[in-house]
Amino acid sequence: MSDASADTLEAAIAEAAACRLCEASLPLGPRPVFRVSATARVLIIGQAPGTKVHMTGLPWNDPSGDRLRGWLEMDREAFYDSSRIAIVPMGLCYPGRLPRGGDAPPRPECAPLWLDRFIRLMPEVRLTLLVGSYALRRRLGKGAMTDRVRRFRDLEAAIIPLPHPSWRTTGWERRNPWFGEDLLPVLRQAVRIALE
Repeated sequence: MSDASADTLEAAIAEAAACRLCEASLPLGPRPVFRVSATARVLIIGQAPGTKVHMTGLPWNDPSGDRLRGWLEMDREAFYDSSRIAIVPMGLCYPGRLPRGGDAPPRPECAPLWLDRFIRLMPEVRLTLLVGSYALRRRLGKGAMTDRVRRFRDLEAAIIPLPHPSWRTTGWERRNPWFGEDLLPVLRQAVRIALE
């Protein structure tokens, strides 16, 4: 869109839902998955949908989402209330698998096109959760995930960095007890305050 001042969230939603920009690179085809609203107070920026999320069209509708909701101490109803919580991944569509396993990175075209636009069109966002290395890197620049998350108090209060809540994080949490002891209470309080 050439005139950003005339842009609307409704237009961005319609255009993002219809996006076919990287269709040729998506093994399951395009299915943009996101939830936004003009009234959202919390923005969760993740990586990209996995296969289960692709199939259901509901972000974080998988075991990683269960773990994220556990970190937040939030039930599904509250988590999926898009009038209060926006969910926008770095890549809106499932990017496929890597040759050695695991999901491929989010498509590089996506965040500059959609994430930045959604952020600009959601002025009520008070708190942004950066979930996983790709979101951390985009907002905070290069750096080790653990160091970024450990130094959460060094960031502005409106940003909280988190690891990706996949099964791989179980061992990481055991090795980094400060995450549950120090960061999670701050996260939960920040979310409550943002949603007041």
